Amino acid sequence: MSDKQTQTDVILIGAGVMSATLGSLLQELAPEMEIRVFEKLAKAGEESSNEWNNAGTGHSALCELNYTSENPDGTVDIGKAVNINEQFQLSRQFWSYLVNRKLIDNPQGFIRALPHMSMVQGEANVNFLKNRFKALSKNPLFQGMEFSEDSATLKEWMPLIMNGRTSDEPIAATKIDSGTDVNFGALTRALFDHLKRSGADVNYNHTVEDIQRNSEGLWEVKVHDVVNGKIEYHTAKFVFIGGGGGSLHLLQKTGIPESKHIGGFPVSGLFMVCNNPEVVEQHHAKVYGKAKLGAPPMSVPHLDTRFIDGKKSLLFGPFAGFSPKFLKTGSLLDLMTSVKSDNLLTMLSAGVKELPLTKYLIQQVVLSNEKRMEELREFIPEAKSEDWGIVVAGQRVQVIKDTEEGGKGTLQFGTEVISAADGSIAALLGASPGASTAVHVMLEVMERGFPEQMKEWEPKIKEMIPSYGMSLSENPELYREIEASIEETLGLKEEERELVIS
Repeated sequence: MSDKQTQTDVILIGAGVMSATLGSLLQELAPEMEIRVFEKLAKAGEESSNEWNNAGTGHSALCELNYTSENPDGTVDIGKAVNINEQFQLSRQFWSYLVNRKLIDNPQGFIRALPHMSMVQGEANVNFLKNRFKALSKNPLFQGMEFSEDSATLKEWMPLIMNGRTSDEPIAATKIDSGTDVNFGALTRALFDHLKRSGADVNYNHTVEDIQRNSEGLWEVKVHDVVNGKIEYHTAKFVFIGGGGGSLHLLQKTGIPESKHIGGFPVSGLFMVCNNPEVVEQHHAKVYGKAKLGAPPMSVPHLDTRFIDGKKSLLFGPFAGFSPKFLKTGSLLDLMTSVKSDNLLTMLSAGVKELPLTKYLIQQVVLSNEKRMEELREFIPEAKSEDWGIVVAGQRVQVIKDTEEGGKGTLQFGTEVISAADGSIAALLGASPGASTAVHVMLEVMERGFPEQMKEWEPKIKEMIPSYGMSLSENPELYREIEASIEETLGLKEEERELVIS
């Protein structure tokens, strides 16, 4: 017998940036809709969305080399880079709309203009970067990007990285000033404040234990209120599972056919954080390098200026690791209990295929502090051990599934929506580019879950997100118009780009 039984329109599981985004979109489009949120932790944005648990990069492929690939003839394929940039533009437009309408305030609290750079060493890598620059420069979304091999220019761009550099190895970088540092934790909290003010029922310290479809076709969610120990049952027409690494277990409980033959591979991470303000002030950019051979894409080394809690910080990493937990606050049994009869073969196949990755992760786990310092010194030759500490980043669970291209047990690097055939329940799995593309991903969830309403909602969606359904790279004038408006609303105009918080 349940202590509480209620019915609502929409249930959002997990109080991260994805649920915050979906709830905010739905609230604007259908204010009459009842929305209920369940989060197992005490407040919003505490797992993957938290500012210390991710890189805070506004992922737009301005600096991330793994979003562009080299063709056999030396040319560079920029298709994925353009796609990810387009998706990030949707997020920026929606945030700008919310700020304009005073639904959330203080944009400087969650987004800041910050140059994005790519830095490579070695002749082959320099040639790749040059070809990448040539290909991207032709696209309106990447206008303003610069390329240089000149040491004096590079020292001006990234003095901390160039100081004390004695190697004769060729070095080059690209720089673009339209990059951003995004505090996804602050953004998530602002969105949930807006949701609560607008009438959403947000419940913290509530753990979802089961999800089943009842005889009436509604989704029944069993929830444990951990404060008073009571069990509650809530039903809804639509459920979104946005629990980060915890989403896979909940998806499996639904029993939908689409949840079968899917597994998860957890990857943990560490960042080195600089605790010397003098060093922090010498760097003002996000600088991405190339991943080492065998390293997963989320382990691309980068040196990042961050703005957290009103303070300028400097982080380097990530250093990948392995933990069987699916969440930082998860259980050591998470990986084991995610293995079911339907995905056992998929998981075993992935284990055989990904032996090099497993070896890499083990090597990363046993790295000493001095070995991490050696990797840091590839970026900052004069780095001193006493200036740097360690912060544990969030857990990421990469999707493992059977694909036509990769065969059985293929490890996926990306963000993926798994939904029932009727769209009434959806779960978000995967990792990067994740939070940056939240608006694009949640629109996809809505297209599946509310197909009839989407036609009716389209005018309002276009008011909130002017480029909805269009390609900005194919409409440069529209892009410039939207970009100017966003820069003004979010405080990203040129004269504010050099702002540094002391």
